[in-house]
Amino acid sequence: MKSIRQIFGGDLRQFGMIFALIILTLFFQWRTEGRTLTSFNLQNLISGNAYVLILAIGMVLVIIAGHIDLSVGSVAAFVGIVVALTMRDWNLPWYVGVLVGLVLGALIGAWQGFWVAFVGIPAFIVTLAGMLLFRGANQYFGHSNTVPVSKDFQFLGAGYLPEVGPDTGFNNLTLLLGLLLVAAVVWGEIRARRTAAKFGMDTVPLWVSVVKVVLIGAVVLYATYLFATGRPGTSFPVPGIILGALVLIYGFISAKTVIGRHIYAVGGNRHAAELSGVQSKKVNFLVIMNMSILAGLAGMIFVARSTGSGPSDGVGWELDAIAAVFIGGAAVSGGVGTVVGSMIGGLVMAMLNNGLQLLSVGADLTQIIKGLVLLAAVAIDVYNKTQGRPSLIGLMTRNFGGRNKPPAPETTADVLPNTTTEVIKQDS
Repeated sequence: MKSIRQIFGGDLRQFGMIFALIILTLFFQWRTEGRTLTSFNLQNLISGNAYVLILAIGMVLVIIAGHIDLSVGSVAAFVGIVVALTMRDWNLPWYVGVLVGLVLGALIGAWQGFWVAFVGIPAFIVTLAGMLLFRGANQYFGHSNTVPVSKDFQFLGAGYLPEVGPDTGFNNLTLLLGLLLVAAVVWGEIRARRTAAKFGMDTVPLWVSVVKVVLIGAVVLYATYLFATGRPGTSFPVPGIILGALVLIYGFISAKTVIGRHIYAVGGNRHAAELSGVQSKKVNFLVIMNMSILAGLAGMIFVARSTGSGPSDGVGWELDAIAAVFIGGAAVSGGVGTVVGSMIGGLVMAMLNNGLQLLSVGADLTQIIKGLVLLAAVAIDVYNKTQGRPSLIGLMTRNFGGRNKPPAPETTADVLPNTTTEVIKQDS
């Protein structure tokens, strides 16, 4: 059991979601007679769900801080229609349109963050008002019509890595990206072992590191092969590149920076965090503003992929993002969650959607199944916490030993910098 936890990073809840994702993928690969793990389907899976996963990155920080944001779908739709109109009516280049969208998202986030952080209105109420306000603004400015966008802008949501170099039968940039990811995994494991040895910490057995690197490397290389051998003119989608960059950036911010620790601290125990010197108002303002910026980016990516902005854009997106975060292991009460976990939760939901569509399951049953999956994932964890029992994956792995060992912490820090006051909740 200990070795299993070491191979998968020691986070049992994330391991549980990885396990669920693998099972779902294999099940749909079997039921669809091999149509799930194909180049075309995986490209659509990434391109068609990138905007929800981007929303999940911002939403996990909001939820860790103890809030909820219901306005993200409407904000994304409003930013999308404004960007489409400015590019059409003012003949702005696509990159200027992207800049306009990000600035507008920041202004909307600052507006909502002000009411939450400095006026003290709960984020649920502020963003509920924002959901209504910006949905109406989308329809008002767009006159409930669809506004097309240029081919250059469409590359942001529907483009692929270009063909460069000699003809190898593969997309060379996709191959290079996959090899770099494998090299990063190997280097990260070597560095972790060196750091542990340098500070006299217990290092995992060498075979554990080898198995971990081989498993992750095999998955990355297989996915690289699929993306690099798609139909002519396709490769790894541009939205996937944007998503990957955001995961790296926000994963680092949440795990390795002071502001990241402060977000966990405020969500875990706001009063204790304030006594330790954390500016909770600043933290709340930043997470709400950041959420709207990412919502604006998600809206632009969706508009670029769908070739135009319409009045129905963004409907229900906030629910998909919230579901991804909670399925990925975030706590309803705040203080617990990870960016990687929310990505895994989002991919579980994306694979569920995709597989059911391939099986020609109707939208009605798909929504029912998604709702039951979300309810089950959260309910089991909440129940086991109240009973002092293992979390969801703990139930699945308890027969492999280690019953009396507590799970690994959900966060990368137990206390705030330069203080001994415990302010971050740990998952029991």
